[in-house]
Amino acid sequence: MNLPWLSLLWLVPLAGAGAVIVLPAAATRLAKWTGLLVSLVTLAIAVVITAEFDTTPVAAPYQFVESHAWIPAFGARYTLGVDGIAVVLALLTAGLVPLLMLAGWNDGEGKRRRGPHAFAALTLAVEAMVLISLVSLDVLLFYVFFEAMLIPMYFMIGGFGNGAKRSQAALKFLLYNLFGGLIMLAAVIGVYMVSAREGTEGSSGGTFDFRELVSLFSSATTTVDPGVLKLLFAGFMFAFAVKAPLWPLHRWLPDAAVESTPATAVLMMAVMDKVGTFGMLRYCLQLFPDASTYFRPAIIVLAVIGVVYGAMVAIGQRDIMRLIAYTSISHFGFIILGIFVMTSQGQSGSTLYMLNHGLSTAALFLIAGFLISRRGGTRAIADYGGVQKVAPVMAGTFMVAAMATLSLPGLAPFISEFLVLVGTFNRYWLAATVGTTALVLSSIYMLWLYQRVMTGPVTAGNERIRDLVPRELVVVAPLIALLLFLGFYPKPVLDIINPGVAHTLTTIGETDPAPLTAEGAH
Repeated sequence: MNLPWLSLLWLVPLAGAGAVIVLPAAATRLAKWTGLLVSLVTLAIAVVITAEFDTTPVAAPYQFVESHAWIPAFGARYTLGVDGIAVVLALLTAGLVPLLMLAGWNDGEGKRRRGPHAFAALTLAVEAMVLISLVSLDVLLFYVFFEAMLIPMYFMIGGFGNGAKRSQAALKFLLYNLFGGLIMLAAVIGVYMVSAREGTEGSSGGTFDFRELVSLFSSATTTVDPGVLKLLFAGFMFAFAVKAPLWPLHRWLPDAAVESTPATAVLMMAVMDKVGTFGMLRYCLQLFPDASTYFRPAIIVLAVIGVVYGAMVAIGQRDIMRLIAYTSISHFGFIILGIFVMTSQGQSGSTLYMLNHGLSTAALFLIAGFLISRRGGTRAIADYGGVQKVAPVMAGTFMVAAMATLSLPGLAPFISEFLVLVGTFNRYWLAATVGTTALVLSSIYMLWLYQRVMTGPVTAGNERIRDLVPRELVVVAPLIALLLFLGFYPKPVLDIINPGVAHTLTTIGETDPAPLTAEGAH
């Protein structure tokens, strides 16, 4: 029997969110365990999809395809399908959520009468909406959930955050992303109108089917005005650049990350924001190949600025969580750089970077959160020192996560960053050269953070800091193990990613440039 695996992938957590929220208010423990169990079932479904995904050269680019009538009057269908890029990101999403359920086990306690219920339900709702965004092959269906995921995340930031300015941070997050989504809505409508006018002979009305639109807007066959396609590209790109985020549209991220609970911040940065970079790979490049090439130099400049800016600002931070948040801005710059250099190494590296950034950021943010909760909630770096003497396991795992964040060889992010830089160098050697400065800058802020927080004499007030407890070890251990494993053996993941990247490059008509010689770089 062929089960609708992709529908199950997002409907299970959505149904779980509904089940959790209707549990009796007194059933706090049951709500937590139900949320955890549902997230584990979702992970099992994602593992099945990954295991059954065909990576052979003759395999269809999109697999597990489902298609049903949805809104016939608008040419919109409920169409799902995955390529290797979507499979990896869906597995990351499904894999992180159970860990976040455990990490945020006590989030919501004391916040409101049904706080734990709401926290678990909102987490599952965000997971469901991210997953359907990753597997959708209908542009309108994608847009609906791309926007809908903002609502549960808004309530998670504003309702459960630990910071004094959480309401303002939640509103800033929502306004930035809603504005981006409004611009994208105009582009989605534009895509439909263009498809209705330029559709194939015999077709009636427009379409939102991604595969049909790719064929319609193909560089080789399209008759659509290039100026129109550039405007449509800009509408999609703006929304994705806000969500990713790309400098200078990043201003909402540090505040939202700092004012949230650690589990919420990881859900936002490691899971939800990946939909932005995924959208660039799938929709911006494949729907608008010529416009992507036209805007490529400008986007690469912004990405490189983001790489260096995020690293430099991180060096000046005195708040642990704000420092980590700015590192993500630098990492998103690398991801976007790899996407838009349009080489196989760059795009494979970017997709792998999305996975590795999710793992390293989750580890770093959660361990920092465990530490801060033991110190009364203070995030000031100056309040710490000597933690490795009283909590050696916490300090050791933090060290591994910090070294992964600065892309130390032997840890997973190094491979992805290396691939991005190699893929960039062959087409834009100057951008790659400037990007490598972030490697030095990241070493400065990460080693400085570890030194100030973990080494030296024990600062007054840190004597009673407890080491990681079993629940926290269950959260951290898989992340550290994956960072080590993928640092030495990324092949299983790259085998899944590479066919999707090859299909993307073929669709946009790009090939890898000849290797750049020393003479060619001058």
